[in-house]
Amino acid sequence: MKSDAYQDRAEAFAAGLMVQAAWPILLLAAALMAAPIIGAVAGPQATPISAAAWLIAAASAAATLAYSALLVFDALLFRLMASHASEAAAGAAVDEVLARMRLKPPSAGGRSLDRRMAGTHRLLARQRIAIGLFGAASLVAAFI
Repeated sequence: MKSDAYQDRAEAFAAGLMVQAAWPILLLAAALMAAPIIGAVAGPQATPISAAAWLIAAASAAATLAYSALLVFDALLFRLMASHASEAAAGAAVDEVLARMRLKPPSAGGRSLDRRMAGTHRLLARQRIAIGLFGAASLVAAFI
């Protein structure tokens, strides 16, 4: 793979991750601001199902925020990768940062950009599941 293409791909992926980290936070903030209005329209809900749904919504909102923070961290790592001339040097730099932070043990062999992206895609899927669970639990809590 050409060096410029590798750097462009890593930088574009990092930019996409920043967007993926930001929009759920904005959605959660909008839902938080809309909660009093929805509560006034729907009326007080004091059922055990409603209480459980609010707890699930709160837990999934916290999980969504945690996944967003992890995505910002990953985006910064991909930006670090994009700043290196070769994929091997970039992978070594990221592995060194993770080892210094004691997040991962020093590895014998580096992972490719595609494998690192695949790991981040799994994180994105978990974030989307959490935001979907938040939406479903919020609807149940507000209207049941």
